Amino acid sequence: MTVLDRFFELTARGSTPAREVRGGITTFMAMAYIILLNPIILAGAKDVTGARLDIGQLTTATALAAAVCTLLMAFVGNAPFGLAAGLGLNAVVAYQAAPFMTWAQAMGLVVLEGAVIIVLAVSGVRRLIMDSIPLGLKHAIGVGIGMFIALIGLVDAGFVARGTGTPVQLGATGHLAGWPVGVFCFGLLLMIVLFVRRTPGAILISIAVTAVVAVAVNALAVIDPKEWGVVVPTMPTALVAAPDFELVGQFDLFGGFGRAGVVTASVVLFTLVLSGFFDAMGTIIGVSDEAGLIDDQGRVPRLGAILTVDGVAGMVGGVTSSSANTVFVESAAGVGEGARTGLASVATGALLALTLLFTPLAAVVPAAAAAPALVLVGALMMTQSRNVPWEDLELAVPAFLTIALMPFTYSITNGVGAGVIAYTVIKAALGKFDEIPWLLWVVSLIFVGYFGIAALEGVFD
Repeated sequence: MTVLDRFFELTARGSTPAREVRGGITTFMAMAYIILLNPIILAGAKDVTGARLDIGQLTTATALAAAVCTLLMAFVGNAPFGLAAGLGLNAVVAYQAAPFMTWAQAMGLVVLEGAVIIVLAVSGVRRLIMDSIPLGLKHAIGVGIGMFIALIGLVDAGFVARGTGTPVQLGATGHLAGWPVGVFCFGLLLMIVLFVRRTPGAILISIAVTAVVAVAVNALAVIDPKEWGVVVPTMPTALVAAPDFELVGQFDLFGGFGRAGVVTASVVLFTLVLSGFFDAMGTIIGVSDEAGLIDDQGRVPRLGAILTVDGVAGMVGGVTSSSANTVFVESAAGVGEGARTGLASVATGALLALTLLFTPLAAVVPAAAAAPALVLVGALMMTQSRNVPWEDLELAVPAFLTIALMPFTYSITNGVGAGVIAYTVIKAALGKFDEIPWLLWVVSLIFVGYFGIAALEGVFD
C-alpha cells in the first residue's frame, strides 16, 4: 500500500486503490466498443490497390495498441486516461489516406504523426500552447466535451438519430421504438438512481446489469441485429480466441509521399497531426478538470509526460496498423466512478490486454448498456459551466462556440479551434493585444488553415 500510494500519489489525489480499480474497469467498459468498431471502420475501406485489411487481424492490433498505450499512460503519465485508436483519426486514415496509397504507406503517415507530436511535446511547445489558453476557455472545453460524449451516447444507443426534416430527431422515426432503445432507457434510469443515491460503483453496476438484461432481451425477443449497433449482445460460443499479430510492423514510413504525391500526403499528415494534437489536448484538459486535477492556474500535473505518451501512442498505432491511438474521452466515465491516478489506467490496460485472448467477451456489452455512462458523465461534466465567466462577453462568446461546435460538428478539434479564433479576434478588436499570448496568434492562424484546408488544397493542386 505504501509503495502504491507513493508511486501513484493516491492520498495526495484523495483516492484509494478500490476507487481506482473500479474507475479503471468502468473506463474499460465504456471504451471497449473501439476494439470492435475500429476494425469495422478500417476494414470497410480499400487502399489504392483495392486491398482490404483483415478484420480479425485488426481486432488484435486494436486491442494490443490500446493495452500498451494505456499502460504507458499509467506508469509514465500517472493519469486516469485510457488510450485507443481515435475515432475521426481512423476515418482520416481509411477515407483520406488509403484511397491514394497502400495501407502500409498510410500507417507510415500515422507513425510520422506520432513522431511530430512527440517532438512538440518534448520541446515544450505543446505544453506552452495548452498553457496559453485562458482558464475560462479550458473550462468551456470540458463542458463541450461533456455535451459531445452525451450526444455520442444518445446516438450510439439510437435514442436520437439523423432526422428527415431536422439534423437530429428522437429515435430513428421521430419516436422511441425498439427493444435496444428500451434497454438503454432502463440502463440510464438505473444508473441515475444508483448514482444520486451515492451507491459505490453505480456506473459499473449499471453497465453490468444492463448488459445482462440486453443479452436476455436479445435471446427472448425477435430483434434485427442492426438495431443493437456494432455489438449484438449474445452469449459467446467460446471464451478464448487466439490473437493474430500479422499486421504488427506492416508500415512504410515515407512511401506515401511517393505514391500519393507530396501535397496529398502532406495534407493527410497535417490533418492527422492537428486532429490528434487538439483532440487529445481538449480531452486531457476536460477530463483532468472533471477529476479535480487542474490547479488554480489551469495546469495539469505531469502534463509533459502525458503529452509525450500521447505522441508515442500515435506511433504505436501506426506500427500496429490500428491507426493513431490517443487519449479517449470515455475516460471521463472512469473519473465519474472515482478514478484519479494512473492506477486506474493499470486496471484499464490490463483488461484491454486480456481482450487479446478473450475477444469473444468484448462482444457481450452493447452500446445500449455502455451508452448510459456517457450520458451521465456528460451531465456531470456540464457542471463545469459554473466556472466559465459568463458575465464577461470576451470569454463567454468563445466559450459558447467551443461548447456548441463540439457536439454539433462531432469534433473536439473544431470546438477548440472556433473558441481560440473567436477569443483572439475579440481581444484584438478591443485593442487588448497584451492579453493575447503570442502562441494564440500562431494557433489561430493554424486553425484558419485547418478550417480552410479544402480551399488551400485546391490552390496547391
